[in-house]
Amino acid sequence: MENNLKVYRSDKFDVEDTAGLSLFLYPRSLFIFAKDKNQANIVIHHYRNFELQNLEGLFSTDPLLRNDVPSKFYFHQPGFSLVPGVLFQPGKEREYLQFAENPPADPHFFSTPLDSNNLQVLSFISSKLRKNLDARFSEITLHHGSCSFLSYLFKERFNLIGQEILVNYFDSHIYLAAFTDQDLSVFNFFNISGRDDILKYVLITIDQLAYDRNHVRVSLFGATEKSDITEAWGRDYFQNFRLVNPHSNQNYSHGFKHLKSENVLESYWQYE
Repeated sequence: MENNLKVYRSDKFDVEDTAGLSLFLYPRSLFIFAKDKNQANIVIHHYRNFELQNLEGLFSTDPLLRNDVPSKFYFHQPGFSLVPGVLFQPGKEREYLQFAENPPADPHFFSTPLDSNNLQVLSFISSKLRKNLDARFSEITLHHGSCSFLSYLFKERFNLIGQEILVNYFDSHIYLAAFTDQDLSVFNFFNISGRDDILKYVLITIDQLAYDRNHVRVSLFGATEKSDITEAWGRDYFQNFRLVNPHSNQNYSHGFKHLKSENVLESYWQYE
């Protein structure tokens, strides 16, 4: 596991300055953001080739996770559902999730309100994992991983045109959102094997929503050099295509020169 670890840190980092943690658990990687008392990021651990089953083992080996500080966990996983806030009723979580993924026999459900409580993002982990987290941390908060991307899109919705498709790329998966006249029409999570799959899902969405391919704007977040996703590639297929980074709500102490190479959305914007 240590060979898969990349560390980005402040020039003056001291682990004792850690006042809070944010963990972003992707299907194949884990980012741990440590923040000081002023909510500035002071160090980031990125574990590549990570699997959720390895998380408990890191509690004893990763120096950041040995701190019992308030910790937020964001699970990027296919098992989630968006439920209108006016319809959401605690106790009906399994019913809401039935079209996404069947929860295990003993799930722990959690939800996050977005867009001024107009939307609840519902997801789950196993009760066993929840108990393990409670045993390690005295204060934890659980969110589905899409909350950062969605919260950013809702903040930016009034800058959107009538037909918008927005994609958050992260190596083996994407989130795809579509807004029609600034209202969310589609939001989904897809497993991909390369950039051609991104094209496939965007075209399917254009067809489903009867968008005009010459008018719709396609924005992609998270492109890296190794992904071969470029604006020139996108404009071969869409007249209005752009690579973008979100505005930032994250502060950093001095350092982090090489963090941009990751281009992970949460290095710019986090749901907090």
